Amino acid sequence: MLNIIFIVMVISSIVVGILSGNADELSNAILNEGSNAVEFSIYLAGGMAVWGGLMRVAERCGITDYICRLFTPILSLIFKGLDVNSNSFKNICMNITANMLGFGNSATPYGIQAIKSLEKEDCNGIASDNFILFCVMNTSSLTIIPSTVSSIRSMHQSENPMIILPAVLISSLLNLILVIFITKICNRLNPVHKESKKLSIKSNSIARKTL
Repeated sequence: MLNIIFIVMVISSIVVGILSGNADELSNAILNEGSNAVEFSIYLAGGMAVWGGLMRVAERCGITDYICRLFTPILSLIFKGLDVNSNSFKNICMNITANMLGFGNSATPYGIQAIKSLEKEDCNGIASDNFILFCVMNTSSLTIIPSTVSSIRSMHQSENPMIILPAVLISSLLNLILVIFITKICNRLNPVHKESKKLSIKSNSIARKTL
């Protein structure tokens, strides 16, 4: 679906550029923006390497583990029924911690491991409430250090790349609270999901008895 959307956007841009008499600007953009995109990727790669390295140092020093322990009481209330000592919970904590510190690339492996662990420990073949909630939270994560955006601002000669920090913190916090609230309501108002989960558990128990 995304491929179709991107193709439509590209074709539409070319057609509009030609029909509006901006063919010269369009050709210059096609020729120049490719190299600009490569330079931009290299610039971002440097920032990601720095922040990713800091994340590894924080892991080795035990800083991330300490932050995870601080958030364990809060996350245990959000992810109800999930064992705090399970691999799923640990990976969720590490993923959220990495996202909070702005280490998106470091957060991705923890997110994948958390999804795999939740699928084995909590889903029973159907997306559980905790599974859905984690996916939503991972998309709308709380950000304390906007490292990627700050790198982009620094690339464009911003005098103070981190000046957006208060706005990012407040907006991401409000967004996270909102999506958690909406997800909790949707999970409660979704009897079909609950019935499907009961049927899945019942079928698993029947299968075990048969075996």
